Amino acid sequence: MRTKRNKKGFTLVEVILATTILCGAVLTLGAISTRSLTETRLNRQYEMAAGLVEKQLTLIDYMGIEEFMELGWMEGEFEEFGQGYYWEVVTEYEEIDNLYLVNITVSWVEHNRPYSVSVDTKLNGTGMFVEQE
Repeated sequence: MRTKRNKKGFTLVEVILATTILCGAVLTLGAISTRSLTETRLNRQYEMAAGLVEKQLTLIDYMGIEEFMELGWMEGEFEEFGQGYYWEVVTEYEEIDNLYLVNITVSWVEHNRPYSVSVDTKLNGTGMFVEQE
């Protein structure tokens, strides 16, 4: 005679399937976290580069574009949080209303991959002509 047994617990197949699903979820969360940290670091580097561009534009505006060009401060290096940034300023006289086209580029390398931020603007020079009274 056969007796009916009450089924208690899980079968081996159910346990393996649940473990596989749990492992997949943990791996997915780990990948999302790693990607998030990488993007946060890259965002910080872009913010540093944008801050350096702003610093250079403020310096040029304070000194005047002609004075800045005479001093020859057209490129340089900057290091922050162990990351080296290279900046370069390229100017071009527009011959109209004493305008100068100013291009500032900040570049850096992260894990053998180059990144850069470039800004173009126009600044007003003092001019070549002096008004007479």
